[in-house]
This record gives sequence, C-alpha cells and structure tokens, in this order.
Amino acid sequence: MTPHSQQMNDFGNSLGKTLKMATKTPLFTIAQAFEELPQCGTKDEGLPLDKFCDACSLVSVLFNSLGLAFKFAEMEYVAKVGNLVEASKRFATLENIVDADVGNGTVKKQKSPSRDLRRVRQGLDLVRALFEQFLSSKDYSLRNAASTAYAQVCAPYHTWAVRTAVSAGMHTLPSREQLLLKLNETDHSAKKKMRRYIKASRPLIDYIDKLYISRKISLNW
Repeated sequence: MTPHSQQMNDFGNSLGKTLKMATKTPLFTIAQAFEELPQCGTKDEGLPLDKFCDACSLVSVLFNSLGLAFKFAEMEYVAKVGNLVEASKRFATLENIVDADVGNGTVKKQKSPSRDLRRVRQGLDLVRALFEQFLSSKDYSLRNAASTAYAQVCAPYHTWAVRTAVSAGMHTLPSREQLLLKLNETDHSAKKKMRRYIKASRPLIDYIDKLYISRKISLNW
C-alpha cells in the first residue's frame, strides 16, 4: 500500500468512527439499552436487576435536559435508581426484590426496593408519555407535551404542593428546538429514536406492573 493509499485509508477509518460516534446520542443509547433488556433474562429466571439499573441510569440525562420543571423527577428518579443499584448487590432479579418485600411485609415501605422500583417505573412511563406527546404534532410545544404527560402519569400520585410547583416550573421548559439541540438531534432523528424507546419501554412497564398484580398488590400508590 502506498503512503497516499494508507493516508486515505486512515482518513476513511477516522471518518467512519466519527460518524458512528455521532449516531450515539443520548436518545440512541437509551433506545438501544431498552431494546436489549429483554435479551438479558428469561421467562423462568426473570429480569436481571443490574442490567435493568444500567438501562435506567441512562434516562436521567433526559430529565436533566428538561431543566427546572422536571428537577423533582430527576432527583427522585436518580435516587431511586441508586437505591436499586445497591439492592442489586443482594438481589439478582426484579422478581427477587418484590418477593423479598412481600415476605417481609415491606412492599410499600419508604426506601424498600419494591417501592423504589414502582417509582423508577413511573419515571420510565413519564418519558414514554412525554415522547408520545412530542410525536403527536410538530407544532405541539414542549410545555404542552410535558404538562399532558405529567398529568397522565405522575399527577395522580403527587400532593397538591408538588403539582403546583411542577405547574409553575413548566414555564421554564426549553423550547422544542432547544431540547433537540441539547440532545444533539434533529426533529426527524429524535422522532425515530423516541419511537424506538416507546416500543421497547411499553412491554417493560407492563412487565413490572404484572410483578405486583400477580402478587395481588394494587398499583394505585
């Protein structure tokens, strides 16, 4: 290979790596992680808690990108994921933590892994609802999308004080364009990855709900 050919080959490899890295935006990484989750476990063995935590930890960047309005969600979500990471040192699967709390009568107790799992699941569902609203119309403002998603997923479980604070914070949300810029996405590329997350997260959210329902635990908490 001539020096010129080697130089062109090196340039091609470098460009390929750059383009490949450019596609790995936060939305890409999140969508891919949740698409891969079902492959981590089996019907008999259950879903590995550590793999679940790895995927969930990636979502915090989305809450951070939304600014003050979703600061409450970011803080709670990050704390609960952190608690589950600690729990993963003792429990292998999501099923294990729910069964342990059922046996101890601590399912709904503050800081119990089962309660933390419910809150993390709520965070995943909030992102799912936000993405669905975002995709519903190009003219739909992020404020309207976030307000609708919050009302659907979180508001029924929050106190009046929290709901009021969130409502006030909605005025500080970035614009649709600003959010896309923060996430290094175009409108087209973001929509594609949001659809991937929605498709991957729905069965996971249902899976978590069934862990409680199958053990005769209501979901209204």
